[in-house]
Amino acid sequence: MTTSATEPLIRLNGVRKVYRSGAREFVAVSDVTMDVHEGDMVSLVGPSGCGKSTLLKILAGLHDADDGLVQIGNASSAFTPGRDVGMVFQQALLLKWRTILQNVMLPAQILGLPRREAEARARELLAMVGLSGFETKYPYELSGGMQQRAAIARALVHDPKLILMDEPFGALDALTREKMNLEMLRIWGESRKTIIFVTHSIQEAVFLGSQCAVLTSGPARMADHFAIDLPYPRRLDMKTTEAFGTYTKRIYALLGM
Repeated sequence: MTTSATEPLIRLNGVRKVYRSGAREFVAVSDVTMDVHEGDMVSLVGPSGCGKSTLLKILAGLHDADDGLVQIGNASSAFTPGRDVGMVFQQALLLKWRTILQNVMLPAQILGLPRREAEARARELLAMVGLSGFETKYPYELSGGMQQRAAIARALVHDPKLILMDEPFGALDALTREKMNLEMLRIWGESRKTIIFVTHSIQEAVFLGSQCAVLTSGPARMADHFAIDLPYPRRLDMKTTEAFGTYTKRIYALLGM
């Protein structure tokens, strides 16, 4: 995790987003303010419908904010939304007619990156996520957790500066989800990418995040944004410690639970 003395990669200040349908308005995001530094893993936690996914779309350049400052990139790290963002969704969304290697290479092909280099990187990433030997398999031949590993490799293949993850483990069973949490920390540790990880799980938010941003129910308002000062590497038995419980209690209180 970088220090607060460095210039942030992402700066949000008073961000607001309103959806309109005729004369009706729905405020999806209201007054979101936070800084994210290069190499941070930010857990973004809050109830359903609080605007977490909308905020990710703003960061990805898919939606414009209606008000406030959205600054991505800094003097040492220029930023192009289409090139410098990787996304992982709740479902792996692998193309069933493409092999796992071909699926991982898809962003590089869309961006027109050199094929030989892209394939070499895709193979390296598949090894990093524990899928060596599965390059020629098709999605139906992989478990749900393995498919999500492939989706993470796909998000990394074009070497983006920012990874946005929208409930990527929400569809997995509890045991697989815990294993994927450990895998996520290992992959983050090796890639050192800046990651914003949306989750409904308070324990997952604390376990993964170097920082945690808590959004209240709609319209989303930043209730708090704080560092999670638990050591890495993290282990599942940390969830039973007093320090871990202190962070979960803090989030519960912010959410009025």
